[in-house]
Amino acid sequence: MTERITPAMVNSSTLSALGSSLEALERTTDELSSGRTILEPSDNPYGASQVIDLQSQLDGLSGYESNAQDGISWENTASAAMSSINEVVQKVRELVLQAANGTDDQNDREMIAEQVEQLTDSVKQDANAQYAGEYIFAGTATTEPPYEQGENDEYKGNAETISRAVGPSASITISTDISTLLGNGEGSADGKLLDTLRTIAKDLRGGTPEDVKALSSTDLGSLDANIQTLTQLQATAGSATDQLQAALSRNEDLQTSIAGALSNTQDTNMAAASIAFANEQAAYNAALRTGATIVQESLLNFLQ
Repeated sequence: MTERITPAMVNSSTLSALGSSLEALERTTDELSSGRTILEPSDNPYGASQVIDLQSQLDGLSGYESNAQDGISWENTASAAMSSINEVVQKVRELVLQAANGTDDQNDREMIAEQVEQLTDSVKQDANAQYAGEYIFAGTATTEPPYEQGENDEYKGNAETISRAVGPSASITISTDISTLLGNGEGSADGKLLDTLRTIAKDLRGGTPEDVKALSSTDLGSLDANIQTLTQLQATAGSATDQLQAALSRNEDLQTSIAGALSNTQDTNMAAASIAFANEQAAYNAALRTGATIVQESLLNFLQ
């Protein structure tokens, strides 16, 4: 028995085709407006899981990038402060050589002693350098200055280190233990910079032949040892900066690679989608016109 095709069946089939055509058009419209091919996880479960994983990696790399940039700024501040200390120490060395050459009288040496004391205060100011409101030479005690102004030269910080995470299981130390250079002053007799500077000022004011001789021997020797320590600290800070910059560069390369993979997974091919949209829109409009001639509503349809 041959199945009879009724007008109702034709109407239903036509409306179903129109609905499918409209659904495809709306889907392409959503992809064009959002710029994404995966609008819901059900569209592509595997692709959606990849998007989540890749986005998580990007978020983590963004945090590492921020840490590396912060570490570089911290080290730049520390390097600038140590460069300033180096300039001061070199100035003191020139003054010591001048006072030890035997041409200056005691009044001259008194004036030089005053300059050395002022330069000592300058060194302590540099040691109290801050980055983002934190004292960078105080170890982990970053809320308090490591050195007080005035005669008290005791170090107030600690020897604990500060580091920045720049990758999974990768961190770089950015703190500098300035106490290995400056020490705790004359009272500690540790031979470090503040002790040396205080001793130089004392010998300048002493005025005896032994004091003058000490300037060109023990004082100058201690000062040169301190300069060597300072050079080592500067080299360590420079090495940390190089490591941070290398980590930052690697991080940027990884972000570019992962962002590309993420784009390939979820971003819409705008050119292809635009062509598909134009074709689907033309097909839908044509279907509407055709359907209007096929689906003819009669008085009986309204009476049913």
